[in-house]
Amino acid sequence: MVAIIDYDTGNLRSVENALRRLGAEYLLTAEEAVLRSADHVILPGVGEASSAMRKLAATGAAEIIPTLTRPVLGICIGMQLMCRRSEEGQTECLGIFPTEVVRLPAGAGVKVPHMGWDTVSLRGDDPLLDGLNGGTYLYYVHSYAARDCGAAIAVTDYGMPFSAALRSDNFYGTQFHPEKSGAAGERLLANFLSL
Repeated sequence: MVAIIDYDTGNLRSVENALRRLGAEYLLTAEEAVLRSADHVILPGVGEASSAMRKLAATGAAEIIPTLTRPVLGICIGMQLMCRRSEEGQTECLGIFPTEVVRLPAGAGVKVPHMGWDTVSLRGDDPLLDGLNGGTYLYYVHSYAARDCGAAIAVTDYGMPFSAALRSDNFYGTQFHPEKSGAAGERLLANFLSL
């Protein structure tokens, strides 16, 4: 069973729909017992970092997530909240991934937010990204991104290189939205469910 952490930040329905298409059993919850017993945990979300972190803390899940031993996937702001901190709202985050989240630099040919399809450059051979390649297009909607770091298993360049996907032990994160990324995103979610 997959636990989707419900902390009132939106994007839950598209994650639910993607899991339903894959035939996965899931539950929307922030209950500690369910999060600890789930086979997989997903931390989705859209919105502003300081508000999202307050909502996550209010559920009690902020204390639970770093202690989970099952595979955990943060999506978009869910991944950002798993980093050390975010410039957005000067927010202290969960500290799972060893990097900071910064605002994307606007400039010549670079509009913020970064919205639409973009490619990734893969680093290494991580099972989460099995079947994807450097030409794979994935869907993004964000103004902030995690700096490139040693935990990055995929990188995208949009005004600056940033961590498109991160991994630390059983914790994974994607800045892009796999649930909105067509066949490639479905493959990534299936890979996650097989971990």
